[in-house]
Amino acid sequence: MDLLDRLLGHDTWTTRVLLQRAHALSDEELDQEFDIGHRSVRATADHIIFNMEVWAALMAGQRPDTSRGSLPEDRTVPALVARLEAAASHLADVARVIADGGAWNELWTDTLDEPPTRKSYGGAIAHVITHSMHHRAQLLYMLRKLDVMNLPEGDVLSWEQQLSPIKSLRDEATVQGFPIA
Repeated sequence: MDLLDRLLGHDTWTTRVLLQRAHALSDEELDQEFDIGHRSVRATADHIIFNMEVWAALMAGQRPDTSRGSLPEDRTVPALVARLEAAASHLADVARVIADGGAWNELWTDTLDEPPTRKSYGGAIAHVITHSMHHRAQLLYMLRKLDVMNLPEGDVLSWEQQLSPIKSLRDEATVQGFPIA
């Protein structure tokens, strides 16, 4: 597992866990407005996922479906989880092709910008990951205000610990020449 796998895996897992915790909320709570970000749990989660969908499509040279999330049935918690899984898989596939091809600094054209703008693949992938993290922090704030319990800290090490036994990670690190104290 390389750094890209870790960052994308953590990104998806943390967003998924927050959606799972939000599943018990009523529609009124999901749509309750806060003075932050996109103002509600539902709108913020949709925004995170929509950005993953759009950026993955753009970097893959596809026309993004900008109508996603516009229908109420696209914004239920189960629908958001399904959209997250599809978007995360697509983004990971696109990012892996870029990484394996050493194309981090290659430019592509963002056709949604007016006028269209050239961007690096590496910058775009970093943007999607950090953008999601920024809005997940807002989700955590809103979920705390709604008294949702058992929220994750949201850090990469928590994700890594739940992912696999630490022994296998230690073995991998030792094999790679990085001794673990």
